[in-house]
Amino acid sequence: SQAEWEQLLTNCSAFLFYGMEGFMSHVLLNRLVAMNIPQCHLMILLDLVRSKESYQRITNSSIHKSCVHAVTESPIGSAMLLSLVGVRSVVANQWYTTLQENAETLDVLSENLLSCGRTTGQIVHTLQK
Repeated sequence: SQAEWEQLLTNCSAFLFYGMEGFMSHVLLNRLVAMNIPQCHLMILLDLVRSKESYQRITNSSIHKSCVHAVTESPIGSAMLLSLVGVRSVVANQWYTTLQENAETLDVLSENLLSCGRTTGQIVHTLQK
């Protein structure tokens, strides 16, 4: 529910979203822009997974969205909006991906953040290779 999303976001120092749809499709835009979440130092959005079924569902739901709402669901729009509400660093997929690629990205992120102690900038650089 929206209340659960708000509670999770306001009470975290880091947040990981791993899902099929875009993160912004799970929260209400007007409620998110009213939030203040500067305690969240890092938000990792591993979304934008597409299958044939999800592509059709997303296409059908996009018809009813305003232009502004569609822009905020883009990776850049999401990152800008999250930074405006106080998130200090956003790591997100830039392009659509597969479940397997997202799982591999999560594995690299987890190992580098938790085991190796690398910074988020170093990890993103590693992922770009």
